[in-house]
Amino acid sequence: MEKFYEEGRSSELAYLEEQYDSDKFEFAVIYGRRRVGKTSVINEFIRRGNKKAIRFIASENTDIVNRENFSRTVFSTYPAMSSLVCFPRWDTAFEYIAKEAKNERIIVSIDEYPYLAKAHPPISSELQICIDTFLKGTKTFLILCGSSMSFMENQVLGYQSPLYGRRTSQYHIKPLDYYSSAEFFGNASYEDKLLGYAVTGGIPLYLSVISDAKTVTEGIDKAFFFTKGLLYEEPHNLLKQELREPALYNSIIRAIAHGATRLNEISSKVKELDSTVGKYIRNLISLGILEKEAPIFADIDRAGRYRIKDGMYRFWHRFVPRAADLIEDGRRHIFEATEPSMISDFMGHAFEDVCEQYLRRMNVRDRLPFLFNKIGKWWGGNPITKTETEIDIIAASDKKAILGECKWTNKKVGTDIYEGLREKMRAVPQLEDKDVYFYLFSRSGFTESLLKEAREDERLRLVGMNDLFNI
Repeated sequence: MEKFYEEGRSSELAYLEEQYDSDKFEFAVIYGRRRVGKTSVINEFIRRGNKKAIRFIASENTDIVNRENFSRTVFSTYPAMSSLVCFPRWDTAFEYIAKEAKNERIIVSIDEYPYLAKAHPPISSELQICIDTFLKGTKTFLILCGSSMSFMENQVLGYQSPLYGRRTSQYHIKPLDYYSSAEFFGNASYEDKLLGYAVTGGIPLYLSVISDAKTVTEGIDKAFFFTKGLLYEEPHNLLKQELREPALYNSIIRAIAHGATRLNEISSKVKELDSTVGKYIRNLISLGILEKEAPIFADIDRAGRYRIKDGMYRFWHRFVPRAADLIEDGRRHIFEATEPSMISDFMGHAFEDVCEQYLRRMNVRDRLPFLFNKIGKWWGGNPITKTETEIDIIAASDKKAILGECKWTNKKVGTDIYEGLREKMRAVPQLEDKDVYFYLFSRSGFTESLLKEAREDERLRLVGMNDLFNI
């Protein structure tokens, strides 16, 4: 059973409560990828204060079956017309609710709304008429929830949707960040908490499954490297639910996981035309699985490269296929026996994401030297060294910037890393007129000489594991 942790969802819950207290018609749209915890947020919101609610989860079924199930749910709350067995139309169901909700607050939550619309395409138009005609004057709090990102964004929130302009709020429920994810792992070490976050991508269900084991490593082994594990076939199962031709989608993700970041590189690996691969990549981006990133200050269309955004997909494609035979043969403790350098390489990239999240949290809390309005990586040619240069993090405002270097190694970070970062700064022309601060992040701490330098240099900040978890 998925656990509910408030820390990562406090803002959504607070705003839902604020809407509920308005005591007038409200219409919230809640969406996000599967397993991200949308239903948990709704259930927790309803549970607090024991709110009166009609909760309905649509299924991949016919319209009449969904309407029958919805009718039963309504009649269990308002039984006056239960002799009907089933409302003849959707508008009659909502008209009935509207009459009952004239003088009392009632939440009507419809989960997996895209299934309802697939079985009955006119439902959005009918619902729009219901809102405009009789729901607006009631105390109904309508919630539509869905996992199909493209459907919810285009067919519910989009300008072309009949429901456009009717919502009073929308919530894109995103994966938890490293800080909120850590709550699942209790007294585990900071390193294990970050490992648990990195392999799950902050998805609450996955975090819950892994944290149920005695150790994080054991949880990863049981979830990913066991034929009956929840995450052994999870990427395939999710793609089958969302997309046709999952094989090509998987091939694209696998190509990116193994180093292909440009469209022509990906197309070459999967043996398909750029135009075909480009279309598939756009679908994967809409699902939150991939993202296109560009160097900060650059045009994303011209300089962008693709990466796997979803941590679970990133981990799965790096580690599970190569161990498939061992998993099928029943070998145990596969992840525990994995080459440490492979895990360290994977965690190095994840650690950069963690450090960026740390800066975002500090920015919101106004605990940085300045308030930044953009953040990202930078890469490009260094005109001084004549080599390709990459800076892990740059956070910038109009007049100031933070440069960050993130080191997931067993070695303490020393002054050479600081000097190297200062050298890299000279490759970025947009930094010439900015006041620059330097943040060094380290898994294993810092040398005495660097600690001494940080005490004497107010522009140098050192962030260790304790700092990441004591915000």
